[in-house]
Amino acid sequence: MKRRNFLKILPPATITPFVVNGHSMRTFANSNMARLIASCEEVQDRTLVLVQLKGGNDGLNMVIPIAQYDDYIALRPTVGVPETGTDAYIPLDSTLKDDKKVGLHPNLTDLKALYEKGWVNIVQGVGYEQPNQSHFKSTDLWLSGGDGTPENFSIPSGWMGRSLQAMFPDVLGAPIETMKDPLGIQVGDPSPSLGFHTETEHQNVINLSGQDVSGFYSLIQTIGGLPPANLPDFEHGEEIEYIVSVERSVNLYAQRISEVFNAGSNALTYPNTAFANQLKTVARLIRGGSKTKIFLCQLGGFDTHDGQVGTTAFDGDHADLMLTFAQGMKAFFDDLEVMGLAKSVLSCTFSEFGRCARENGSTGTDHGTLAPMIIMGQGVNGGVSGTNVNLSNLTNDNQLQGMQHDYRQVFTTILQDWLGANDYVLEETLFDNYMKMPLINGNFAVDPSCYYGGTTIVSDTGFMRSALTVFPNPARFNTEITFASEVSFPARLTMHSMGGQVVYSGNVQVVNGDNLFYLDVTDKPAGAYFIRMENRETGRAEVARLMVVK
Repeated sequence: MKRRNFLKILPPATITPFVVNGHSMRTFANSNMARLIASCEEVQDRTLVLVQLKGGNDGLNMVIPIAQYDDYIALRPTVGVPETGTDAYIPLDSTLKDDKKVGLHPNLTDLKALYEKGWVNIVQGVGYEQPNQSHFKSTDLWLSGGDGTPENFSIPSGWMGRSLQAMFPDVLGAPIETMKDPLGIQVGDPSPSLGFHTETEHQNVINLSGQDVSGFYSLIQTIGGLPPANLPDFEHGEEIEYIVSVERSVNLYAQRISEVFNAGSNALTYPNTAFANQLKTVARLIRGGSKTKIFLCQLGGFDTHDGQVGTTAFDGDHADLMLTFAQGMKAFFDDLEVMGLAKSVLSCTFSEFGRCARENGSTGTDHGTLAPMIIMGQGVNGGVSGTNVNLSNLTNDNQLQGMQHDYRQVFTTILQDWLGANDYVLEETLFDNYMKMPLINGNFAVDPSCYYGGTTIVSDTGFMRSALTVFPNPARFNTEITFASEVSFPARLTMHSMGGQVVYSGNVQVVNGDNLFYLDVTDKPAGAYFIRMENRETGRAEVARLMVVK
C-alpha cells in the first residue's frame, strides 16, 4: 500500500448511521437487507479502550491464588498480601473452583464491584512464546503483535495500526473528510505508541496528552511550515503532496476532536488522578459523538523493584497503583452507564510482563513473565478465564511458567467478537489463526454476518457454495462480484441504495462452479450500497455490502 494513501479512508457500510433523508433504515424492516443492517447497527458505535500498565504489573499481588496461599507467602514473606487482618486480600468469587479461586489486592474494591455486576473477566496466565524481560523489547512485542521467536521478534508495525488499516482499507481519491474521526487516539503519553504505527510513515491516529483537548493543537506531532504553492509533477511532488495532506488531515482531526469534546460532557465526578482524567476525556469524546475505534490510555510506575509495599498492603507503590487503576475504571464505567453508553465500550489491560514469583531483597519484585489481563465492560462474559498459575512449577530463577493464554488470543477475540473484524483483518493484524476465547457475552458477540474489513462479506441465506465477494471494495469505477455455486440457475443481479432503492438491475446466468460478474459503478454517487444476487427460480439471495467512492 502506498503510504500517501493511508489517510484517505472511507468506512465500510456499518460505520455510519443508516439514515436516508432523515429516516432510519429501520423504516424498511420488512426487507432482508434492512434486517441485516438492523442486526449490525450496534457494531457501528463500538469502541475499545486499551489500558497499558507500563513497567510490568505484579499480577501475583493483583490476583492472589487462594488455594496456593502458603506457597505464595513463602515466596513473598514481605511483599505478599495478608490472608487475614484489615488489609487482607478481597475474596473475589466463592463459586469458583479452587484452581480458579482468587483474592484481589485490598485496594481493588472498585474492581470487585464491577466483577459483581458481571462486567469483568480476569484472564490468567497470559504471555507469549519465549518471553523477553527487557521493558523496551517486551513492550514492543506486545504492541507489534510479536513474540520471542526469530520470525516474530522484529515486526516493524503495530497490531492496532494494522487492524485499523485492514478494517478501513485505503481508498484512492477519498477525501479525509469522509472519516471525520481519527481511527485511533492515544491519551496520556506524549511519545507515539508503536501499537498504532503502520508500514506508512503516518497513520490515522491522534496523540492527545492531558485533559485540555480544546487547546491540544500544540500537542500533536505534525510537520511545520507553509505548504508549497506549486507541486512539481514527478515522484517527489507526490511525496510533498502526501506531506501536505498529512498536515491538512491533522488540522481537520484537530477541529473534529475539539468539536466532539465541546459537544460532550461527563455525568459523574472522577478521581483527581492523571489516569482518571484520561478516561474522563475518553468518555467525554464518546458522548460528544466520536466514532474513534481504539483509544489507548496508560498508567505508569509498575516497575516495582523496591518500595512495592509500605507498612500495610494498603500503601506502597503497587498498592497506590492498584487504587488508582480500580477507582479510575469504576468511575469510567459508572459514567458511561449513567450516560447510556456502557454497552458500546470495552476495556482491556496489558503490561509488558509480570513480576518474578519470589520477592527480591529490596521490598519489591523483579522482571517476570506471565501476568493476568483484565477485560471490562457491560459486554464482557464475566468470570475468570483459565486457572491460577502453578507456584510449584517455577523456573530455576523463580519465574512463572506454563502459559495458558497467548495475549494475541485476547486481542483476536476482541477484534472479531467485539469490534466485528472479519477473518481478513485478523490475518492482516496478527498473521496467524489464534484460537478465540469466550470473553464476550453472547448477547454482545458480533454475529458473523456483521463482520467487516477489507473484504467485507454479508451472507443472507447461504445457498451458494462460497459467499458473495465484492472486490475492490470500496470501488471507484467498477467492481468484480465472485462466488462459487453448487448448481446453475437464472439469477438477477441488483444494486441497492441504503434506502432500498434499486439503482441497477440485470439478469445473469449463474453456472455450476466459479462465477465472475463485472459491475460498472462509474455513474453511481459516492456512498454505501448493497449488491444482491437472487436465484430467480427460488427467490433465495446472497447480499454483500459495497462502498462507492469518487
